[in-house]
Amino acid sequence: MTAIDKVTRDLWQVIAAIDETPPGIVQVTLLLDQQLAFTRDAALRPVVWRRNGEQIGDVVDFEAIGERLPVIEGYGYIWTSFGNPPAELFPIPEYAEADRKNMSCGSIGLHVSAPRAVENFLDMGHFPYVHTDILGAEPHTEVKEYDVEVSEERDEVLATRCRFFQPRAALSATEGQEVEYVYRVPHPFCSVLYKSCPEDDTRRDVIAIFLQPMTEERCRAHLLQSMVDSVSTITELRRFQQTIFGQDKPILENQYPKRLPLDPRSETPIRADKSAIAYRRWLSQKGITYGVIPQAG
Repeated sequence: MTAIDKVTRDLWQVIAAIDETPPGIVQVTLLLDQQLAFTRDAALRPVVWRRNGEQIGDVVDFEAIGERLPVIEGYGYIWTSFGNPPAELFPIPEYAEADRKNMSCGSIGLHVSAPRAVENFLDMGHFPYVHTDILGAEPHTEVKEYDVEVSEERDEVLATRCRFFQPRAALSATEGQEVEYVYRVPHPFCSVLYKSCPEDDTRRDVIAIFLQPMTEERCRAHLLQSMVDSVSTITELRRFQQTIFGQDKPILENQYPKRLPLDPRSETPIRADKSAIAYRRWLSQKGITYGVIPQAG
């Protein structure tokens, strides 16, 4: 663990969807180059420990488990830490609203670092070319001016006034519209997107990506939706989001290098990259070194 920076070690890290973790049965995963085993106990509480030869599908002998790692549940997922994590996860208050459809939308492996995947999530410029006729379409390719700030009080990157024309902004959308986005990066390996809601223009749908850094160049993307949608089923909403992410995956995995360079001179920025530039600077200021190429000096 000495190669992992202290900030990363002390973070809550996502590892699995709660509804895909049956009680009493061992599952295994990789986090920060360390093998973990996890399950839920008879009271359905998650339990996470360093793997010690356990195999997927084994029945858990809870008395034989050695050191248990910190664990917390949040937004439909299980989170753990190798260090001293904060008392709570970052807030997504919309998740608690009673009329929303909250769902995990799958956990997808990526041959790319967690920070590189977060940066891709912040990029609106690829919408017309990667998500053609869904999140974008030619000739509507311009990324309009938007605002970005790094909040010291909330310790997060925030991009506001992000606007983009989309032929089908959501499953419930019936026509193209200019969609307003707000992007939050409240965790070095997680991002939360708020976007115009076709069903209620006073509220926003929420889409989040929680990245599990498995190694410095591999991660798992855990997807969350919290939607105001009285028409679509959970299955339909999941399928729509998985379609979008399936289009992103090959593009993202073809980026090089796999780790995210933090030196602003290493890749040529354009106006659409304002949020990515702020994100890289924020990681550098926090002292994150895992999954990135630190700025020289």
